[in-house]
Amino acid sequence: MALQHEMNIGINSDDRRVVAEGLARITASTYMLYLKTHGFHWNVTGMLSNNLHLMFEKQYTELWMSVDTLAERIRALGHFAPHSARELSKLTLIQDAEVIPPAKEMIRQLTEGHELISRESRKLYEATERCKDEATSNLLTERIQYHEKSAWMLRALIEE
Repeated sequence: MALQHEMNIGINSDDRRVVAEGLARITASTYMLYLKTHGFHWNVTGMLSNNLHLMFEKQYTELWMSVDTLAERIRALGHFAPHSARELSKLTLIQDAEVIPPAKEMIRQLTEGHELISRESRKLYEATERCKDEATSNLLTERIQYHEKSAWMLRALIEE
């Protein structure tokens, strides 16, 4: 039988749980935004379809890589990362696209998704600062910057 060692990384178990739960919501939401962006990448039409196809590809690739980073941080905090479609769908804050919308609506939905994850990350950032979880704070800072820039770039496409 393997010995169980008490985790002692300088963050108490309650704070690690709160942070891991917040990261799980962000991970699930990022995963759903990845799926939505990838689906829109395949199905975009219209005058901007080539540009959007390329932009969406760049975004879904980055989102895919970030899901792994987020999940690994949850594991480093001593918790299991969300792993099933059921669990991810319960935790996500991003609404699924039930139909393929026109390109302008795709842009609106993706912008909304990036902004939502940015807001959720900002909320969790406050908790990570209180418990001095610098590693998660830094990760969230990077995620906020990425999502805000992505939302800005998407918004720029449909602003008059």
